[in-house]
Amino acid sequence: MDVPETWPERFLSKWSGTVSGNSAARIHLKGTIDMWRMWALASLVVVLLLSGGTMSQTMAQEDVKPGASAGADTKADDSKAAEAAAAAEIKKGLADLKVGMDTVWVLLTAFLVFFMNLGFAAVESGMCRAKNCVNILSKNFVVFAVSSIAFWIIGWGLMFGNDTNGGWIGTSGLWFASGEDNSPLTGDAYKGDYSAINWTGVPLLAKFFFQLVFCGTAATIVSGAVAERIKYHTFIVFSFVMGTLIYPVVGHWVWGGGWLAKMSFFDFAGSTQVHSIGGWAALAGIIVLGPRIGKYTAEGKPTAIPGHNMSLATIGCFVLWFGWFGFNPGSTMSIGDGKLIAHVAVTTNTAAAFATITATITAWLLLGKPDLGMTLNGCLAGLVAITAPCAFVTVWSSVIIGSIAGVAVVLAVLTFDRIKIDDPVGATSVHLVNGVFGTLCIGLFADSELVKDAAGKPLMGTGLLTGGGPEQLIVQATGALATAAYVLPVAFITWYILKATMGLRVSKEEEIDGLDHGEHGNEAYPGFVMLGPGH
Repeated sequence: MDVPETWPERFLSKWSGTVSGNSAARIHLKGTIDMWRMWALASLVVVLLLSGGTMSQTMAQEDVKPGASAGADTKADDSKAAEAAAAAEIKKGLADLKVGMDTVWVLLTAFLVFFMNLGFAAVESGMCRAKNCVNILSKNFVVFAVSSIAFWIIGWGLMFGNDTNGGWIGTSGLWFASGEDNSPLTGDAYKGDYSAINWTGVPLLAKFFFQLVFCGTAATIVSGAVAERIKYHTFIVFSFVMGTLIYPVVGHWVWGGGWLAKMSFFDFAGSTQVHSIGGWAALAGIIVLGPRIGKYTAEGKPTAIPGHNMSLATIGCFVLWFGWFGFNPGSTMSIGDGKLIAHVAVTTNTAAAFATITATITAWLLLGKPDLGMTLNGCLAGLVAITAPCAFVTVWSSVIIGSIAGVAVVLAVLTFDRIKIDDPVGATSVHLVNGVFGTLCIGLFADSELVKDAAGKPLMGTGLLTGGGPEQLIVQATGALATAAYVLPVAFITWYILKATMGLRVSKEEEIDGLDHGEHGNEAYPGFVMLGPGH
């Protein structure tokens, strides 16, 4: 057997044994090797020539006279200009990306708050009787549509328009959210009619939509409190008043750069601005309407009127708990580094969890049984109470806030029942009582360092129970009282005007038979036989 003479032959013979025994193949292989050697030599020559050309150019540049460098300087300037343009383009791209991400975050959380309308509809209808289910569902559905129209027409402008009247009400860009605006620019770069909300770098319509869903929430709170006896069309008109004359005015004081904001009144996500406004308006409606037929005995003793579907109410409470992660964390209105969002999410959930447990225990002790309705309202009470201070307090403080809220809501429900404030779903106990409590919690538990991170400015003082004085608590109490002083009279006047002009309460026959038939000619459970008094 022939032995390969070169390393390519050895390599190829190992790869294919036929080469070593075939003379034709050996001749072809030698030719191939010679060709590779010529190609390598030619490549080496080309590399040397190119290197020599580069060295010659370098030497020529070193020997050139000073006047001949103008062309090179021009090229260098052009290169620097190109680099600057590229850097500017990258910076603009990053800025646009931030605006886009913040906008998606704001809209996504606004969608979660909108989804809470389903939660309110489920809780309210489940906690009321089957004969009024269609009426309650319809009110909760239509109220958001009415609020959307009212807030778009003038509510936004009254709330966030610049003012020249000492911070009482917005006066610029009033109609249809169409004032001058160069969002998403922020701070000193912002030029427009809505300076109070120039701290968030998202487009105008993203700001508008986020605030709109909060307005709708405040109006929805009223629905449950006046359920099972109010006329449908009258409620619709009142909802329009909420979105034009009640919610936006206080909103300007609190979030629109008004006089309360200038006093360093804080309300991160709306314990006062959303929940207590809805609660005060609901309280006025309950008083004007009076209690439901059969709620009190001839001696004035309250009688329980159980809801028809606690499964539906429980689902609704879960929806609201979930939606609150848009309500509170979304109020950052930007992603930032994510730290504030995470903090708010945890304080929100912690308060809800502890309020759920303390409400259950309190109801168990006072009523002898762990009442599910009290458990659900306990969760909602904790969420309402933490809404204002969620960004400004530690997680441990949220434990205390939630624990107190759970006890307070049970005691409030029982107290309102005794004084003949007939609230079928406990809306005033959840939203009014704990809205005020949550507002005060900033003055009690706030951490000044957290406030700097969340609001960009320090508190007047650290919370009274966290090492500070009473200064911030006094400011918070002033805001809570001012809200009551405005909302209650306006709501009372509105309810009485509606009562005198349109009628407020359905007839006795309609109330006994059910508002589904009387107001809508419909029923939620056709074909089912309803048993028991009042069904």
